[in-house]
Amino acid sequence: MTAFLVILVFILFGVAVWQINKVFQLSQPVKSEDSEVASDNDNNIQGYMMLGFVFVIYGILAYCFWKWGDVLLPVSASEHGVEIDQLMLITMVVIFVVGIFTQWLLHYFAFVYRGTKDKKALFYAENHRLEFLWTIIPVIVLAALIIYGLFTWSDIMSFDEDDDTIVVELYAYQFDWRARYSGTDNTLGEANVRLIEGINQLGVDVSDPNAQDDIVVNELHLPIGKKVLFKMRSQDVLHSAFMPHFRAQMNCVPGMITQFAFTPRITTEDMRLEEEVIAKVQHINEIRTAKNIELITKGEEALEMYDFDFLLLCNKICGSNHFNMQMKIVVETEEEYNAWIAEQATIAETLKK
Repeated sequence: MTAFLVILVFILFGVAVWQINKVFQLSQPVKSEDSEVASDNDNNIQGYMMLGFVFVIYGILAYCFWKWGDVLLPVSASEHGVEIDQLMLITMVVIFVVGIFTQWLLHYFAFVYRGTKDKKALFYAENHRLEFLWTIIPVIVLAALIIYGLFTWSDIMSFDEDDDTIVVELYAYQFDWRARYSGTDNTLGEANVRLIEGINQLGVDVSDPNAQDDIVVNELHLPIGKKVLFKMRSQDVLHSAFMPHFRAQMNCVPGMITQFAFTPRITTEDMRLEEEVIAKVQHINEIRTAKNIELITKGEEALEMYDFDFLLLCNKICGSNHFNMQMKIVVETEEEYNAWIAEQATIAETLKK
């Protein structure tokens, strides 16, 4: 409350100073010339400032690329992600080229056509040729980008489920994830939130024969080169299954099943060997090392060193612990995946314990 009153006093003091300044201006004798009309000197100053500011904008843009260019995601770890990255690159190139060009024209024209007493503005009531050009060119460019995006999206979403496709359920709840593999029959058993009880955290219908070989885990393993179909559910609120390194995101909606499929193309171990990932891991660990010195000095527990892992995140603000809603994803060879899945207990085995 004290801080609020202090801020309020400063605001009122500023208003009082402003009002006193207005009274002082009104008390001054009236000048013969109208000071509100810009002179040639004023226009020249504003014109050069406008021209200089465009270079400031370009400088800030270059600095941002240099300073934060390393925070971009590394290469896509899924096959369809390559197409998304290509679409993103083309879109951003068009935006940057058009933006830089139009920004230059805006500032350059403001400089060249700055006002002077000897110039008189020429007004065109209409110019059909110019209006056609600045209408049809954006229409063509935007239509091309939209059509390209629709074809890309159609290619990604029009997948065929076959016997070789691995079916996995992603189950979201505040504030964690569970994954349910479809087992040897490759068919997920029926489930409903009303059936959640005890160890049956996902509400699986244990009377369904297809559910007996289902496997529930809290760490997602995927084999490289195999298509995976994710069927997504939410227990409580709207969540969003976001796998940034796979360029995949789909909302998890209470009361319905959404789905998305992709094929992993890079294992976790291979991604850790990417130069860009190595540099990022090194940078993060340098920050943590410096932080650990401070923590150890205070007698507090040190942070663990970071190692890269694929992650499943929630991309919806779903509550107070939303930031911590994540699950590790391991992409491995098919042999490693088969060995891992063979070690996991099925729902039928879990119920017998």
